[in-house]
Amino acid sequence: VSIEAHAGRILSIIGPTGAGKTTFFNCLSGIYPLDAGTVELCGRRIDGLAPHLVSRAGLSRSFQNIRLFPEMSALQNVLVGRFSRSPRQILASVFRTPAWRSEEEKALARSRELLEFVGLSDRADSWARALPYGLQRRLEVARALATDPKVLLLDEPGAGMNPQEIGEMMALVKSIAQSGIAVIVI
Repeated sequence: VSIEAHAGRILSIIGPTGAGKTTFFNCLSGIYPLDAGTVELCGRRIDGLAPHLVSRAGLSRSFQNIRLFPEMSALQNVLVGRFSRSPRQILASVFRTPAWRSEEEKALARSRELLEFVGLSDRADSWARALPYGLQRRLEVARALATDPKVLLLDEPGAGMNPQEIGEMMALVKSIAQSGIAVIVI
């Protein structure tokens, strides 16, 4: 497979069940190792990197089956995604230094912006498991966006949704692309 994704554009991967679309995403995102070939992001090879390093490099994803933290709030779920962009300063976090508090405030503010972007600002304090299915899908997208990706992989983002929810998800995906992110959708 050879593809190119461009900033601000939506690329769709289509095929029958079992064709390997999700496996392809798993290879791109570092979950599965490659048997051959390379994965490059902005001219830098990212194949062979652990998934958290692929995410830090600028490629993030959602999953076909929702993988939220059900006992955490919507805001906390987005903050988990934001963690990859936080500096790793153990002593600063232990002693809660002013620099650490400033980073926490920035992470909270960005997470709230993302909840607003996906239409969940009024549900920030709701447990993820208490959200209707379509809103859980939006929350998963917000968490993926929290990593500040250059490329966003969405694995069947409309699966299990009703026609209205699918239309809303399509509008959200278009908005993501319009923000300058390359989006690849199964």
